[in-house]
Amino acid sequence: MAARRSRMSGDFKLRRTLRSIHATMDNELAPVMRDSAERILSTMKNLIPKDTGAAAAALKVFVSKSGLDAQIGIRGKKDNNRFFYLKFVEYGTKGYSGPKRSGGRNRRPTNKSDGADFFGKYPDIPARPAHPWLRPAKDVNREYVIANIQAAISRTLSKASKGLSNG
Repeated sequence: MAARRSRMSGDFKLRRTLRSIHATMDNELAPVMRDSAERILSTMKNLIPKDTGAAAAALKVFVSKSGLDAQIGIRGKKDNNRFFYLKFVEYGTKGYSGPKRSGGRNRRPTNKSDGADFFGKYPDIPARPAHPWLRPAKDVNREYVIANIQAAISRTLSKASKGLSNG
């Protein structure tokens, strides 16, 4: 689940400025971004429903060198395929039963089987409630993360302006 970037021109100008500052000097954004991402990750690990704990152990953090990008959650093709069901845990499922599908369409007439087990012609699949963990982890830490990142950006810009005016 990827986050969208803002399309405001000021956001892109600030990103370009911070990227150019990172190329010339160390900025304070990367360590603050890593700290914020680790905080969100720990909240995610506390909120995610645990059966075996494998999904919680697969959650990872990636922060770019410049500190302008952070990704938190399931990373990598192998883990995305292995833990595909987490979206069903997060949002819940509708469930279904009977010979009709949504919209009144008929189901296929063949039996449901995985080769070893027979599930019947029209198996009842119960609805599963949502157990959100992704969005609440972000919401709980929102003010902390925004305040830390804003402070790091202002310190970096201040340090860069002093460095540029002295040099």
